[in-house]
Amino acid sequence: MSMKQRMSSNRSTFFVAIALLALCFIVIGLLLTTKSEKKISAEGAFAGSDEASRVVEHQLTPRQLCDLEMILVGAFKPLESFLDEDDYQSVLDSLRLKSGAVWPMPIMLDLSSNVATQLQKGDILNLRGPEGVIHARLNIDNVWQVDRVKEAKAVFGTTDRQHPGVKYLYDNTEDYYVSGELVPEHLLEHSEFLGIVQTPNEVKAALRSRGLERVVAFQTRNPMHRAHVALTQQAAKKVNAHLLLQPVVGVTKPGDVEPFTRLRCYKKVLQYYPEGSVSLSAIPLAMRMAGPREALWHALIRKNYGATHFIIGRDHAGPGNDSNGMPFYEPYAAQELVRQYTEEIGVEPVTSEVVVYVEDEDQYLPINEVRPGQRMRSISGTELRRRLRSGEEIPEWFTYPEVAVELKKQYPSKQQQGFTVFFTGLSGAGKSTIARALATKLRELQDRPVVLLDGDIVRTHLSKGLGFSKEARSTNVRRVGFVAKTVTECGGVAICSLIAPYEKDRQENCEDICKSGGYFEIHVATSLQECEARDVKGLYARARSGEISQMTGIDDPYEEPKNPALVIETPLTSPGDATDQIVALIRDQGYLN
Repeated sequence: MSMKQRMSSNRSTFFVAIALLALCFIVIGLLLTTKSEKKISAEGAFAGSDEASRVVEHQLTPRQLCDLEMILVGAFKPLESFLDEDDYQSVLDSLRLKSGAVWPMPIMLDLSSNVATQLQKGDILNLRGPEGVIHARLNIDNVWQVDRVKEAKAVFGTTDRQHPGVKYLYDNTEDYYVSGELVPEHLLEHSEFLGIVQTPNEVKAALRSRGLERVVAFQTRNPMHRAHVALTQQAAKKVNAHLLLQPVVGVTKPGDVEPFTRLRCYKKVLQYYPEGSVSLSAIPLAMRMAGPREALWHALIRKNYGATHFIIGRDHAGPGNDSNGMPFYEPYAAQELVRQYTEEIGVEPVTSEVVVYVEDEDQYLPINEVRPGQRMRSISGTELRRRLRSGEEIPEWFTYPEVAVELKKQYPSKQQQGFTVFFTGLSGAGKSTIARALATKLRELQDRPVVLLDGDIVRTHLSKGLGFSKEARSTNVRRVGFVAKTVTECGGVAICSLIAPYEKDRQENCEDICKSGGYFEIHVATSLQECEARDVKGLYARARSGEISQMTGIDDPYEEPKNPALVIETPLTSPGDATDQIVALIRDQGYLN
């Protein structure tokens, strides 16, 4: 064989060898891939993956933000993260973690199904606050579906939506819970409550520096009045302990006085305690209003803040009455449950009776110490709010003058409050025409600034780029609702003119705005036939021809309002008459002279 032939043969052998080697790598790769796929298929989505971990973003809800902070600062010890599935089930069934430690409240991170079902074990979930700051990262370990009925019965003892905790669970909790290792990033800063919101370690260090070994804690979500001061002073004296006032500045019961007003009230009452006998430290807790379970939970939290005793009233964290007008929890049930665990958790309950003002003695006494024939006086929370809204004086025997002044700022008269008028109806119904006429009329009749939020203008600026899917429409309505709430909070008038086709979006806007002032939903109930006959924008004709899709009333639904403040039918009612009707309604509700 010649040199040339030998070189040619060697090259052929080399290329064959390379081809065989490449084929081996391909076969090995296929075998490994098949093995990996079999593992995932057999063990589920969370068995693991050879792919790099994904990073997923999550915007924390107000409750989740409170829970996260309480975990990170050690207020929820022994918890180091949101509960996993085993701990969750154990808490529901036995008021204990799977370790055996007492813990009565499920602290969960809920996610929507479209996010949760895409997660795999090992993925990283960035937990962001409202300003975009990553406060922690969750290394995903498990995802499972929420059992709302079981959780409601276990935690709240009811599935009645009249209970705020049940309502939140059913209406505001997403469908999946996730768990995993929690890695802290940036702790929250409470610049608005600087020096008042403290970590457990800061509170305990302050107590130790003063040599205070016996500490009785008192939690409140309401402003404190003379009865509260009397109750807490008596409790502290009873157990010979320093008083730690811990008002909640997190998420409380809907309708409660907002936290800034409450804190101003707490600062005002400090002067009525003996000097050095009380400390004030607010906590960013999200309450559940779960009665007995919540009382036990609060006691455990207080232990983490250095308390040895905890004041528990007759209906601690009770949400009031159910749909049948009966209390959700039996009187003193909270006290009884905490007593069962006193030795184990190391916090002693200090039970308190209802305290009432005894006119004959000009002081507050526990109701069981009032003698027959003595005249007792009290004001309920409902009656107090009525007096504040009506501008009536609050008697000094009930609260301190400084507290009354702060509360009156929170409850201005209706003629000083802002309000929103929200027009809804089909395209071409006449909403914008009536809204413009109303804006002009209100500018003539009163001095509040009037802001007109018309659907077309909003789409040009505030919601530019949004499409017309169901999600996009909802986003548009919520954005307008946010602006309207801001205007209302500032004492202005927001006039919104939108199709707003979905009842859920309108209702949530209503609930949110009503916390700040008045709200009037006006249904401009023009028929589809009439709207199509007008068709000033040519949209219906384009929808009927198939040129455009997702047209409300044609191939997208319009859900009529269930309980509008006013229904206006055009063309039976002129814009001028409609405006007069709306003004009369606003005046009748007390927002206009």
